[in-house]
Amino acid sequence: MIRLTAAAALLRAGATVSLSEPELLGLSTCVRPGAVCFDIGAAYGMYTYPLAQLVGPTGQVHSFEPLPLPYRLLETGVRASGARNVRVTNAALGASLGWRTLRLPYRFGLPIHGWAHLEEGLKHPGQFAAAKTLEVPVYSVDRVCELREIARVDFMKVDVEGFEAEVLEGARWTIEQHRPALLMEIEQRHVDKYGRTSAEVAGSLIERGYRMHVWHGRRWRRTDRVAAPRRNYLFIANALGKPDGGRHVRTWDGA
Repeated sequence: MIRLTAAAALLRAGATVSLSEPELLGLSTCVRPGAVCFDIGAAYGMYTYPLAQLVGPTGQVHSFEPLPLPYRLLETGVRASGARNVRVTNAALGASLGWRTLRLPYRFGLPIHGWAHLEEGLKHPGQFAAAKTLEVPVYSVDRVCELREIARVDFMKVDVEGFEAEVLEGARWTIEQHRPALLMEIEQRHVDKYGRTSAEVAGSLIERGYRMHVWHGRRWRRTDRVAAPRRNYLFIANALGKPDGGRHVRTWDGA
């Protein structure tokens, strides 16, 4: 676990100087030892390693990445770090099961892995005409929990380039039963590809009793709207500061 701790510490250090996402610094307020976490759209593991370190040997991190190269690098890194509490899956998550087409934009002949997105439900392809496509397996959170006999989910990070509404739909039972904390990337430029609005995506959780927060001034602060230039929003259910299913929120503003 020493290598895992070092990897997580390096990513958190990067967050202090904007080399990695600043929200990494706030994970410890809602992810506790023994927690069960989903990293959806894991890429190279920016969140996987810190989550694995936080949940410890009694916890679980289920990471999902559909692109072959990031998946291989993440799988190799997880093995090298000794993170036995991480399970990496080469797949996307959505509302239903099956094989779907993933669109990988290119610019100047190079793939932009961070902007890859599923074509299912796509209404506006976006600014990149050049793209390659590949077929990838798609599961749902609810189905993964059933297949893997996961008794609870405490935290979900979702970064799927506009496909967030479909992921939430496929996690409907899990959200209602376990009320996990959710760290969501919500950007209008991405959700617009699927004919949605950022307010619509955030509102679907607020309607279910969640409160929305942003990481600002080294703490989570309440907000009531999605606004640029922020990308990531933390949604917490129930009373703030109340233990709930293995997670415990500690430091808040405006509770």
